[in-house]
Amino acid sequence: RDVVLEMIVKEAVAGLADFVRCYESVFLYMQKQKCGEFQKKRQQELKLSVESSEKRITALDKLFSRIYEDNVIGKLSDERYARMAAEYEAEQKDLLEKVREEEKQLSEMEQKSVDMRLLLQGLREFTDMKELTPTIVNKLIRRIEVHNPEKKHARKSVKVDIYFTAVGLVSLPDEQEIRRMMEQIRSASLLPKQLTA
Repeated sequence: RDVVLEMIVKEAVAGLADFVRCYESVFLYMQKQKCGEFQKKRQQELKLSVESSEKRITALDKLFSRIYEDNVIGKLSDERYARMAAEYEAEQKDLLEKVREEEKQLSEMEQKSVDMRLLLQGLREFTDMKELTPTIVNKLIRRIEVHNPEKKHARKSVKVDIYFTAVGLVSLPDEQEIRRMMEQIRSASLLPKQLTA
């Protein structure tokens, strides 16, 4: 079983490596189409949200100082000071947690772009190698799912899904789809006009 799984993984990695070697621009275009615009918009939203939350945290610090001073000089009663201070502290605590979570999401998004570069680098390295090593597997593959066996036409078959680093499950396009995507790339002027399929 391990030998069969290793062979399946090796074929999948070799197939993706060959595809990327021949059609890297198409592969990158596919990934950009898959999640590029949404991710870019989400990243922008997160950055703006973090910035606005950090401004509010700074403003809350100033407000807290102001109500403290007002309480000391007698402009604000102790009860009112305690209530306002508790509200400001609760809001600030919530904002700090929100900023932490959003910065974590931003970091994960940036990591995906680093992972994409590592995936491409690993695929380029694999084209020179004939053997699948643990280093290559760890660099290129996030996870492998082996499904339960299904019986078809008196034979058992097992579906295996290979999730690559940064891109997940990859479905390689056929030649017609490749040509269509290359035309789209050309029309978006991402490739020189003389490049042909």
